[in-house]
Amino acid sequence: MFASPAYAQATGGAAAAGGTAALIGFLPYLAIFAIFYFLIIRPQQNRVKQHRAMVDAVKKGDDVVTGGGIIGKALRVTDNEVEVEAGPNVRFVVLKATLADVKPRGMPAAANEK
Repeated sequence: MFASPAYAQATGGAAAAGGTAALIGFLPYLAIFAIFYFLIIRPQQNRVKQHRAMVDAVKKGDDVVTGGGIIGKALRVTDNEVEVEAGPNVRFVVLKATLADVKPRGMPAAANEK
């Protein structure tokens, strides 16, 4: 009267089909992550590495561009700071991390620069 009949649970076939469906449903998310990684994240990491190497390689006499857009010549370089001369008797100290670009001494100007 109060007891319900017990039915045997399906073996193998239904459980495997549910797992496959879950994997197929998760596959688009994996594909989107892979696309983001190869098109956005990885190139940005390479640019950061190149910029860090460029800033670490700055030396006396190099032309530098600060993050604020000031162009000058590196006069003194320490571990974290660079003394920049932006004009006659105009000197200031900036952090290496704020340098946007470094052009080695004697490097020719680009074709579009005048």
